[in-house]
Amino acid sequence: MELRQLRYFTKAAETLNFSDAAKCLNIAQSSLSQQVKQLEDELGTQLFIRSSHSVRLTEAGEMMLPFALRTLHEAESCVDRIHDLQKLLTGTLNIGVTHSFSPILTESVISFMKMYRTIKLNIVYKQMNELMELLAKREIDFVLAFRPLQPMPDVESHILFQNALSAIVGKHHPLASKEKISIAELEKYELALPSKGLQARNAFDSIAPDFNSFNIRIELNEVNTLLKLIRQTGLVTVLAEDSIYDIQDVKAVPIDVPGNEMTGCVHILKDTYRKHSMQEFIRILTESIAVKRLQNNWI
Repeated sequence: MELRQLRYFTKAAETLNFSDAAKCLNIAQSSLSQQVKQLEDELGTQLFIRSSHSVRLTEAGEMMLPFALRTLHEAESCVDRIHDLQKLLTGTLNIGVTHSFSPILTESVISFMKMYRTIKLNIVYKQMNELMELLAKREIDFVLAFRPLQPMPDVESHILFQNALSAIVGKHHPLASKEKISIAELEKYELALPSKGLQARNAFDSIAPDFNSFNIRIELNEVNTLLKLIRQTGLVTVLAEDSIYDIQDVKAVPIDVPGNEMTGCVHILKDTYRKHSMQEFIRILTESIAVKRLQNNWI
């Protein structure tokens, strides 16, 4: 049994399509089919049920999949440890980030790239639930996001800073002169809200469940576009305060209601190997001006 065969098997099990799996692996479909067949012959059992219209795992295939994934992960961890021994001369660091964290990330990315020129950074922007799925599959090394409303048993969440859920307005908006705002005051204005599923929206839903009283003009799942709308119109959005870090012509007005705190965290899997490059990036992030500024807002 070879790691290559396990890699081909897991990709085919993920896609349930030999043609798609071969494309993902950048190999010929015949090569993938041959290696899977060799693996089946070695195990003495069929792993896939193939027909002209579909592919699905057999009972043996379903049992085999988690063990194959674990074996591949252990092999990758071995490579990571060797790279660490080479003093970060090679390797890739995979980071998952929610869009709200984008403004505070640039400084740390630039610093890391200057210090470790041969380490490749692979940064993925997605919603929290999608990033956690990638983390569980070990396709990313850690996630930068706010703490979820419900704890995740297999994930460690380490606090970076505390933030306030805020009304975000243009600098000339009537609310820009206020130090805080109530839920009732928000009802007076037209809103451009982040889409359901984004963390700021989840937090807002939890403190303002009665949406019939709000005048919601638009919902978007892209924070940068939301902020452009806010700057150019009289609309109000609701985001974490850090979402406007280093962005001109907008102001964050904290929402004055219990439970509006949003805790910025680094999320990692429990009981898993932590790359040296990951530890270095997080150290740089915690020492960055962007994060220290947010920490000083509440400490």
